[in-house]
Amino acid sequence: MLVLSRKQGQSIVIGNDIVIAVKEIRGKTVRLSIETPAGVPVYREEIHREIVEENRRAALTATELENRLSVPALLFEKNAEDKEGS
Repeated sequence: MLVLSRKQGQSIVIGNDIVIAVKEIRGKTVRLSIETPAGVPVYREEIHREIVEENRRAALTATELENRLSVPALLFEKNAEDKEGS
C-alpha cells in the first residue's frame, strides 16, 4: 500500500488516465475530485461493498434456480435411458 500526503490543490495520478485531486479540506473532511476515462465506475467504498454483496446474492440465487431447474431434466434423462435399456 502506498500512502501519500497531499495538500489542497495537489493531485495524484494512477496509471496514465486516473487523476485524484484534493479539492477542499474542512476539519476532518477532505473533498476529492476523481477523473477517470468514460466507462470506469467510481464508487464510495460502502456502496461498492453493497454492490458486491448484491451480486453475490444474485449469483447464489441464479445457481439455486439453475440447480432446481436441472434436477427434473436429469431425472427425465435417467428415466429415458432406463426405458431404452429395457
